Amino acid sequence: MTTAVLPMFPLEMVAYQGELLSLHIFEERYQQLLKDCEESNITFGIPTYINNTLSYGTEMQVMQVVKRYPSGAADIICKGLRVFKLVDFYSTLGERLYAGGEVVYVPFEHNASLDLKKEFVKLLTTFYDLLDVNTPEVAVQTISAFRFAQKMGLDIQQQYELLQIASENDCFYYLIAHLKAAIPTLKSVNRTKELIKLNGHFKNFDPLDFKDYKLE
Repeated sequence: MTTAVLPMFPLEMVAYQGELLSLHIFEERYQQLLKDCEESNITFGIPTYINNTLSYGTEMQVMQVVKRYPSGAADIICKGLRVFKLVDFYSTLGERLYAGGEVVYVPFEHNASLDLKKEFVKLLTTFYDLLDVNTPEVAVQTISAFRFAQKMGLDIQQQYELLQIASENDCFYYLIAHLKAAIPTLKSVNRTKELIKLNGHFKNFDPLDFKDYKLE
């Protein structure tokens, strides 16, 4: 098994491959990490800190430094490249101030069918409609399973579970199952909101036709 060593920036969040992530860098150790990324063109890892453990994370590349501050802090945009599993973790990487870790990269299979992507987009549109939010324009053929993962109501445990799935097909199945569970709940919430709005108002009921009524 081939391993690699990465600088580490542990966070209580999940970053995904292909995702653009905005970060505010202010600690001295991560200012040093940013300097090393810029000068040596290296990548770093964001392992998810969850349940007091570090295991899976995503390799990140600095794409842009948006703003620098007199204190040395900076606002940056980085991009997720690939998922890794930690083999070992070091509180400092050699003589550097920041942490590091030995990792193995997790292969990801891009195998989702067009029909599966269409089903996902259809459910996502319904989900956003119920939230009264416009669904962004998406190219169904090329949509990533991770594009909306942070915007679907997944809690951090669910986001972390999704991170560990190594098949695009299975990622979409996971997200579709979440949407199918969430949509009825949203519909129920919306009905309750409508009933609250009607409280104290006269209700107009549709008349029922009893001509074919039978007593059982």
